[in-house]
Amino acid sequence: MKLILTAVDESLAEAWTKFCGDLDFVTVHHGSILDVDCDAVVSPANSYGFMDGGIDGVYMWHFGDDIQIRVRRQIFDRHHGEILVGQADVVATENVRIPYLIFAPTMRVPMNLQDTVNPYLAARAIFLLVKDGVFKSGEYTGQKISSRIETIALPGLGTGVGNVCFETCARQVRSAIDDIILEGYRMPKSWAEASERHQLLYTKDPTRLQY
Repeated sequence: MKLILTAVDESLAEAWTKFCGDLDFVTVHHGSILDVDCDAVVSPANSYGFMDGGIDGVYMWHFGDDIQIRVRRQIFDRHHGEILVGQADVVATENVRIPYLIFAPTMRVPMNLQDTVNPYLAARAIFLLVKDGVFKSGEYTGQKISSRIETIALPGLGTGVGNVCFETCARQVRSAIDDIILEGYRMPKSWAEASERHQLLYTKDPTRLQY
């Protein structure tokens, strides 16, 4: 699996480089996500597949309005009308240069995502989908997704409407890379460790969340 972490904003590009630039399978691209050579781009928007704003609006402009129809139909057919944060799926774009779009919501509906781990959950879902998933319909039904998707281009996750700061986004994506792609995940040994690990994804000062 190869990742292209994209950023129109220079500060996001710097955050990507700071947290993920040491990995040989990661490239940081400062510019439009549509300018990179990849097998799939990521839509990190909402649980219902509305694609009328932000990066999704760019995708609709590039791939055509039918991309939203395909995403929403698949959410209805496979996810009972709502794909949860922490899940991901893929549709064909019918575009030769960028053949697939992976949708992995960072929010159920438009909302502030500060002090959440939603970018981590979305990234984790993306990596698990490509690493272990199979196509459930279409020309390649039953084949591993990784046989068709090797290079994935990601925008910032939750950095638009969600107001996640760039460094928090990059830190959470790196954690998902470490856990899934690099297979470094280990089970916490206590609630305290689990809570601390959870909070360190978005703050440097963990507290007791129950109070």
